[in-house]
Amino acid sequence: MTYDNTLKYLVEQYPEDFIRYLLASEATDIQILKTELNQEPIRADSVTFLQTANQILHLEFQTLPASTPPLPLRMLDYWVRLYRQYNCDIEQIVIFLKPTTSEAVFVDQFIARNTTHRYSVIRIWEQDPEPLLLSPGLLPLATLARTDSPQSLLQQVAVQVSMIEEEATKQSISVCTQLLAGLVFEPELIRQFLRREDMRESSIYQEILQEGLQEGRQRGIEQGIEQGIEQGIEQGRQSELRLVMRLLTRRLGSINSQLQSRLQELSLTQLENLGEVLLDFASEADLINWLNTIES
Repeated sequence: MTYDNTLKYLVEQYPEDFIRYLLASEATDIQILKTELNQEPIRADSVTFLQTANQILHLEFQTLPASTPPLPLRMLDYWVRLYRQYNCDIEQIVIFLKPTTSEAVFVDQFIARNTTHRYSVIRIWEQDPEPLLLSPGLLPLATLARTDSPQSLLQQVAVQVSMIEEEATKQSISVCTQLLAGLVFEPELIRQFLRREDMRESSIYQEILQEGLQEGRQRGIEQGIEQGIEQGIEQGRQSELRLVMRLLTRRLGSINSQLQSRLQELSLTQLENLGEVLLDFASEADLINWLNTIES
């Protein structure tokens, strides 16, 4: 989720950089479209409309090739929804981020009996880093590009980040670079070249952090509700147990410790049933027979 948010941020803030790199064209009349498509909502990673060309650039970023549903089917689904809604040319590109030997990263089409759908695939670790080093919005991706010296490439990216003049932009790009570099570099090495302080100061990091906190709160609420229900049931059971013990004591006299232990194991429903029948007990033997019946 962190990498998706980082890359969505980069595309939305620097769409010209991605269009120049991926489509080899210049475009200034672009519009960032909603990424939640029609029908049962599915959310694309990035959808950009090039108004003059009447073309949509749809990007999907994949850390791992595994996907549910499978990525080729997802790409067809995205294309159909986009084409239905905008009725224009759609360029789809899947960018795989993390090196892998999986054959899935070489698949660039969906094939069914009556349908074939093609899209482009970029394995970022095979790409020349030089074009990525030329634009601020692409610098974070450069850390994942092809190199014989990963540490030197990371240092080169860090130098380019440090040369960004506008401080807020520098902080945001620094954070995105650190987050994406974490896919292939150890944290200690990243900290050697990039300021960790940018993390705390950057708006994109705070946004990602808040989203994570919100998800955590929601899970906590759900767990709290479940725990509250369980605690409520247990409290009700304990109250019913105390009532049953008092009634049994008045009916039969002192209850020995072995029977008390057996009573402690009864569920709330069993205790409620016992409360209804215990007035018919004449001796401790009746209680024992009843317990044997429900335990058998």
